[in-house]
Amino acid sequence: MDRTPSKPRAALWMAGWLSLMLVMAVAGRETARQLNVFQIMEVRSILGFFLLYPMIRAQGGFARLKTSRLPQHIARNLIHYGAQLGWFFALTLIPIGQVVAIEFTMPIWTAILAAAFLGERMTIWKTAAILLGIVGVIVIVRPATGEVDPGQLIALGAAVGFGVSMALVKSLTRTESALAIIFWMLMVQSAAGFFPTLCLWVWPSAHAWGWLVVIAVCGTFSHYCLANAMRYADATVVVPMDFLRVPLTATAGWLIYSERLDMFTVLGAALILTGNLLNLKPASPLPARAAT
Repeated sequence: MDRTPSKPRAALWMAGWLSLMLVMAVAGRETARQLNVFQIMEVRSILGFFLLYPMIRAQGGFARLKTSRLPQHIARNLIHYGAQLGWFFALTLIPIGQVVAIEFTMPIWTAILAAAFLGERMTIWKTAAILLGIVGVIVIVRPATGEVDPGQLIALGAAVGFGVSMALVKSLTRTESALAIIFWMLMVQSAAGFFPTLCLWVWPSAHAWGWLVVIAVCGTFSHYCLANAMRYADATVVVPMDFLRVPLTATAGWLIYSERLDMFTVLGAALILTGNLLNLKPASPLPARAAT
């Protein structure tokens, strides 16, 4: 697999991720009107497997998906599963633009974990991004007012989970193909949600089935785009490219649901955006060691 660093290639794959995630935010809001989040996630995983199967056949069958890192796949996907449940649930509680704005604290957690466990450098710009991101979240959530919305806390918890998941994905891309990463995601998450879905199952209407198919397509191939983007750039470079999803999702919320973002959310999102832009600044080269 070609892993030559290339920011243009990473940006191209992230454009696919951004588009698919924007559509999935709207589909998630519509589907959650009728179905519980466990059922949404389970149907998404099952349909996703059938969508992925032609690609598995084309790339050599299931033998190409064998892995020696199954514990890492399980850990990553259970964490991501919990974060995704929280994300879908938050969509039903607060405006979708606010959900996505809070979600973009994910680069904070990704940067910390990538530096701690993957050996990526923690530069002054990454440190500034983390500090601005934290301030941005405080501005959006406003804990000092005593009126923190539970949906905001759920969205923040989901963002932390996504950050951990992102760092684990970056680690997995060092040895695993994008196809293998998505395959094991679908397998682990469908197993995790089987019994809750069985207990809470409600037969979807034709309208809900249509949105479930959209979620399955976007959820499956968005992660394929993300895993490929991670092959070409550091996690702390790839993730901030996604920030365009904030204004795009806010615009979709305004056009489709007449949702308006207050000034605190706009200011907080601007602080997080500024931090993420600083995070994209290239690191200074390490000083050469003196000859001995």
